[in-house]
Amino acid sequence: MNKRTMTTVLCACLLGVIESSALAQQSVAASDLPAAADNTTVNQRDKSPETLKSTDQPNNKVDIKLAAAVRRAIEQDKSLSTMAHNVKLVASNGIVTLRGPVRSDEEKASVGKCAEHVAGVSRVDNQLDVTAN
Repeated sequence: MNKRTMTTVLCACLLGVIESSALAQQSVAASDLPAAADNTTVNQRDKSPETLKSTDQPNNKVDIKLAAAVRRAIEQDKSLSTMAHNVKLVASNGIVTLRGPVRSDEEKASVGKCAEHVAGVSRVDNQLDVTAN
């Protein structure tokens, strides 16, 4: 066998090994896959016209300042997770609605307390969801 033929055969062999390895990595047993999340209830709630969304934030100075102050208060609490720091909030006429996932019941309560202690907040509607993530 000449040098060129040997190189071609060697390249073909290496390519076959690489392809086999890639296929082996892609073939995962169905039992190894995580269970599909069922968000049906949350999705139905979120589609409801009664549910406040972040797009429902009033565009007046008082409500925008209140929402910003609540956001700052939540972000300044370093005991909270990143998930809790990023909850959705809507401030309207002194009422702050909190939505989104948090890690525990304690964290849900802490986020609610952060919002309650902001000047100008008359009531907190704590709709946070506790998740295992």
